Amino acid sequence: MDGPGDSPASRPRKIIHIDMDAFYASVEQRDNPQLRGKPVAVGGSRERGVVAAASYEARRFGVRSAMPSVTAKRQCPDLIFVKPRFEVYRAISEQIRAIFAEHTPMIEPLSLDEAYLDVTDNLQHIPLARDIALQIRARIKAETGLNASAGISYNKFLAKLASDHRKPNGQYVIAPEAGAAFVEDLPVGKFHGIGPATAARFNALGIRTGRDIRQQTLDFLEAHFGKAGAYYYWISRGVDDRPVRTNRIRKSVGAENTFFEDLTAFEAMATALQPLVDKVWRHCESTGSRGRTVTLKVKFLDFEIMSRSRSVDSAISSRDDLDRIAIGLLRGVMPLPKAVRLLGISLSSLQRADDIETQFDLPM
Repeated sequence: MDGPGDSPASRPRKIIHIDMDAFYASVEQRDNPQLRGKPVAVGGSRERGVVAAASYEARRFGVRSAMPSVTAKRQCPDLIFVKPRFEVYRAISEQIRAIFAEHTPMIEPLSLDEAYLDVTDNLQHIPLARDIALQIRARIKAETGLNASAGISYNKFLAKLASDHRKPNGQYVIAPEAGAAFVEDLPVGKFHGIGPATAARFNALGIRTGRDIRQQTLDFLEAHFGKAGAYYYWISRGVDDRPVRTNRIRKSVGAENTFFEDLTAFEAMATALQPLVDKVWRHCESTGSRGRTVTLKVKFLDFEIMSRSRSVDSAISSRDDLDRIAIGLLRGVMPLPKAVRLLGISLSSLQRADDIETQFDLPM
């Protein structure tokens, strides 16, 4: 069904993707002058900790989000760890969304620090989307002291690519006549929505760029990638008809990791689950959402997949509770019959924390 942001082919949509630059780390550097110009990681420095966000100074050393803290410290010995302040990030995000709302009601938040805006029919009747993006970025800087990057195009896929093209603190336009050409030489791993595992599958088929995907038939892509095959077929041609969806609610959130060496021991797997639990809980904290169903995914060395789930009566209210259930699911499937190449954790039945009137203790 067409969304309100869709337009006839004769009138391309105007989509802006706004992405705050190193959002959490930039907030910490803004609020603590002693951190400015230094490599900063937001997250836990403990042995099982994980980096939630890294400043650009830290990224020069290869530090990135979701990296284990011990690895980050090894790559950047001078790295400064700062405890996350999600209530502060959430308040700043609300400021930023208020600026978006001055231009359009068609806002699709993806997280605290990024969103899609459909400005085809904008409230201030500014004819050029690039000028709207410039105005929004200037207001964000003036009101929060933070930098934002922007991508402008005729669909969501290209707008997201465009915002990555001029980071940090820049913006880039991909016009309708340039969309297909922009994708041609792009490595498949750079496509939004294609993660490392899927990129590896493409590469194994000899498909390395957008041009390579475009040379495949729709039947071929669907045979190898299921329903996602149609999405890959069209985005390789610069086509993405997905509307900007307001009040977007995620039903689940998950994280998984493929290991360089297959795992067999319970302790090794329990340790490997920690950054995945951290990543899932970080999403819950940053979006103010909570869930009731935890699912453990296990992929064996022969690619067979097994999953186990547990639902609780009330929404999970802490990272420790999520970890306890995840470890319990893992313990329940031990001993495993084969070595494990991938583990994943997901949390579903999500709802806004504000909508949860009462929290009860989890059963032991």
